Amino acid sequence: MILEKLSDSLKNTLSKIAKSLFVDEKLINELIKDIQRALLQSDVNVKLVFDLTEKIKNRALNEESPTGLTKKEQIINIVYEELVNFLGKEQHRIDIKQKPFKVMLVGLFGSGKTTTAGKLAKFYTKRGFKVTLVGLDVHRPAAMDQIEQVGKHANVKVFSDRKIKDAVEIWEKYKNEFGNYDVLIIDTSGRDALSQDLILEIEEVNKRIKPNENLLVISADIGQTAQKQAEQFHKSCGITGVIVSKMDGTARGGGALTACAVSGAPIKFIGVGEKIDDLEQFNPEGFVGRILGMGDLEALLEKAKEVIKVEEAEDLGKRFLKGEFNLIDLYEQMEAMSKMGPLSSIVEMIPGFSSLKLPKEMLQVQEGKLKKWKIAMSSFTKKELEDPEIVDFGRIERISKGSGIPASEVRELIKQYRQSKKMVKMFKGSKGDMSKFMKKFGGRLPTGM
Repeated sequence: MILEKLSDSLKNTLSKIAKSLFVDEKLINELIKDIQRALLQSDVNVKLVFDLTEKIKNRALNEESPTGLTKKEQIINIVYEELVNFLGKEQHRIDIKQKPFKVMLVGLFGSGKTTTAGKLAKFYTKRGFKVTLVGLDVHRPAAMDQIEQVGKHANVKVFSDRKIKDAVEIWEKYKNEFGNYDVLIIDTSGRDALSQDLILEIEEVNKRIKPNENLLVISADIGQTAQKQAEQFHKSCGITGVIVSKMDGTARGGGALTACAVSGAPIKFIGVGEKIDDLEQFNPEGFVGRILGMGDLEALLEKAKEVIKVEEAEDLGKRFLKGEFNLIDLYEQMEAMSKMGPLSSIVEMIPGFSSLKLPKEMLQVQEGKLKKWKIAMSSFTKKELEDPEIVDFGRIERISKGSGIPASEVRELIKQYRQSKKMVKMFKGSKGDMSKFMKKFGGRLPTGM
């Protein structure tokens, strides 16, 4: 999960508000201290933290609760709104308005630029664009090898030349072919520091290519230093936005995100894992909703559209909510979700689900396990697939022998089915009203969520 420690800290903080009998200045002061502690532990700049919490405190103490909101709900809403403002307030999407649309990536050595180029290529390919990668990193050893490997992984053509040691010359060599593509993702050279020679090269490449988007790739693990980098690159080559990579593997991501937000360079994407599909458009509203346990339905729907047809999703969803699904339905649902990413990441996008305390083992189903389950299911009878509740010890032993899958794996499959049925009962009890899940958490979905 992204910024798991920060998320847990903030959710615990808001839970205190939800469970309190009444709201007074003492409780608000405790809330402020908890938020400050959580943000500072996530490497957010001290001054920014105190500026943010001062705004939250002033609003919490002085604003009247709007009609329909209790004081507790209003405070949670204030925290949500101020965190959204803190992270850039609004989403900055990239609109592909002309072809070829040129996206140039710049950044320091080790920021994950080339890997991010592949992720971007995959991102736009999935949206129906004809994409190509252009390798202009002429300094780093094996850079051309890496961009070609990344291109194969993303299943796109790569334009590069190992023999030419001038980035502009490579561009000129292939520029007449670029009109055949919708989107060009251009990977440039990085350095250990923003030195004068790097600035001159970027300026020359920038002048010749005239990119539609000039994106700075920054690694989340650099924390607050991101602000200085963003400002320097913006000054030297006029960046139009930032991609924060490696958000999944560091506690310092909060520092990088907020540093970029205050630098004047909007964050447009975040890298949320190592796989080629692990790139998300950054939306402050959805991101804050996720770390506060309120979900991010927009991101969830976008992921879902990539792996499952709308009609199939609606049909399967209706059966699940009626409690009519069988073992094959469960497998199909989990297979589709596994294509969307780790189950733990998907669950955090669903409003209210963080408050359900789902078993960790239920959220750690890997693709390898799904494959084993599919093999085991081939030894189930039609009746057993339709009604897994009849699968007892003797049937498990028979299924295990017939499929070659250990009995423990078959038992785990049945356990997964029962847990899913139990979860569906929670849904049915709520009558599909997500706000009731939020009541368990103590808050409500903010406007627009």
